[in-house]
Amino acid sequence: MGTTQVDAVPEPKYWHLRTVLSDALDSEFAVGEILPNERELAARFGVARATLRQALEQLELEGRLQRRRGVGTTVAPPRFGIDVGSTGHGWPGAPGDDWQTDDCEEAAPPAVVAKMLGESDGVPVQVVRRTRMTHGQPVAAELLYVPFSSVPGLPAIESSGGAARGRAVLRELHRLDLAGQERTVELGSARADDARQLDRLPGAPVLVVSTRYLADGRTAAVTVSTYRADTCRLTFGDTGSDALLAG
Repeated sequence: MGTTQVDAVPEPKYWHLRTVLSDALDSEFAVGEILPNERELAARFGVARATLRQALEQLELEGRLQRRRGVGTTVAPPRFGIDVGSTGHGWPGAPGDDWQTDDCEEAAPPAVVAKMLGESDGVPVQVVRRTRMTHGQPVAAELLYVPFSSVPGLPAIESSGGAARGRAVLRELHRLDLAGQERTVELGSARADDARQLDRLPGAPVLVVSTRYLADGRTAAVTVSTYRADTCRLTFGDTGSDALLAG
């Protein structure tokens, strides 16, 4: 990878550097290969380290690079195609949704979720934590928020928490007649809990899919699913057509 000065380029320096680095990734580096450290890269391209970091962050956002704890910055493999539309007509936990139930607890949801559920701030709901795996690695973490009114049969269940309780919440939820869904997708940053679950650094780029499940004329449940933006490209619908990608 030769030295390339980026002075006097009309576009932002970091963006031009991002293009130069992207070309180098295609021609000179293999998937999984560790990049030289920031000092070496900054010197090689004649830029400040702040400019280099901006370019590296952009390439990470685009899924070209991965930052790994204790390893450094490596060349990312191609993104997995994750279909988030194949279960679009069913409840969470329906056959084929590719999620595993990890835990369940009673807790107050974030204010924005409470508003979606029509619940008052501070009122506890059932919170089910799930993980989506692809090729043996976690690619998404999900929080499912279910008001007690949506699962009236739960008090008779002995389990007070854990994966068993989470599966029981899903079974009770399936007793309702699903009337429809409303889904949004936005770019975000990994929170500490999600980063730990997904083996990412806090603040890493993620795609957040929020889904409101409707039944009996109300919102019966809400899921907030956090996908790794560096390894996932989301597709929607039975045809698997490409959705907008991070970056």
